[in-house]
Amino acid sequence: MSHTDHHDSNTALARWRLILGRFAEQQLPGALGMGDDYPRMDRVLQYLYGREYGDRGVREDEARTGGMDASMLSVPAWIREARALFPRETMETLEQHALHRYGMTELVTDPRVLERLEPSYELMKAILTFRELMPAETLEVARRIVRQMVDELSRTLASEVRPVLWGRLNRRQRSRQQTAANLDVPRTIRANLKHYDPERRRLLVEQIFFASRTKRHLPWHIILCVDCSGSMLDSVIHSAVMAGIFHGLPAVRVSLVAFDTSIVDMTAQVDDPLAVLMSVQLGGGTDIYNALRYCEGLVESPARTILVLITDFFEGNSPEGVISMVTHYREAGVRVLGLAALDADARPVYDHALAQRCADAGAEIAALTPRRLAEWMDNALS
Repeated sequence: MSHTDHHDSNTALARWRLILGRFAEQQLPGALGMGDDYPRMDRVLQYLYGREYGDRGVREDEARTGGMDASMLSVPAWIREARALFPRETMETLEQHALHRYGMTELVTDPRVLERLEPSYELMKAILTFRELMPAETLEVARRIVRQMVDELSRTLASEVRPVLWGRLNRRQRSRQQTAANLDVPRTIRANLKHYDPERRRLLVEQIFFASRTKRHLPWHIILCVDCSGSMLDSVIHSAVMAGIFHGLPAVRVSLVAFDTSIVDMTAQVDDPLAVLMSVQLGGGTDIYNALRYCEGLVESPARTILVLITDFFEGNSPEGVISMVTHYREAGVRVLGLAALDADARPVYDHALAQRCADAGAEIAALTPRRLAEWMDNALS
């Protein structure tokens, strides 16, 4: 066996040993070697995945003998070691497992740890979940991370949904507002086809046409009624951002109501998703009935009102009351959209029976991505 083959074989054995954990040491003795980083990697992985055995009812063999093992890692040390040893993609996986699989809440309650973590959507969810456990110093670091992620999500969603929500192009009417959003691409291409250069294979544009946008019948009132029970976190995040986008539409009034078994009117903060997310109380039960009763008091012009109920439909109070409220809204002329999920995947887990009864009472029931919600809203507002 050549030196290269021997090295590759040792590397493969070491990686298998890392995958299988320290209980494979008897079958793969010395596989990690001594001079490489593999023993350090094993220590970092054991600190995290050793928690699995307790969850599965398997007792680790902790011989009460003296030894030469390195001292127990603290969470800040674990973060520092892991970042030094593993590539970014692997580190993101380790962080997600630590937060969501093994409940290492100390990752989001220690400011030193938070400052070392890579800002991500998953980290933002963890911060919002454990926000109540954070001391003031940690909360300040957490706010900066959430602000960064909310701003990124807002920019992404705004670029997707604002062109939809701002009104359709009316190509029969020219516009003096020469913006990219109003560019009439088909007409511009047709008008300049005579200037096509076949040798350079380029279209020389001498005339550019901009179309006006169809004006909606305004004003409209959008009421977002958002279930903040623990299972709805992704939808809560996207609802806060979408409320801010709706708030920016001309002559559209937006109300934002958060509920579990309590009800909080967050309309005054609707233009600041960060303030909404850092204020809302996540978890608890679900009282859709009383949330709908509260929103009824916000309706001024039923025919110009859209109620968007974002919930998993697992009602903890009165299913019959929910149906009666949906029926009442529809009879008054309010358009009701029930969203079982509002996030990037739109893969909901919800009470199908109550959702179907709401549909039978006149609500439209769906699970939508933000863009699909924007398209639905565009049709409703037209």
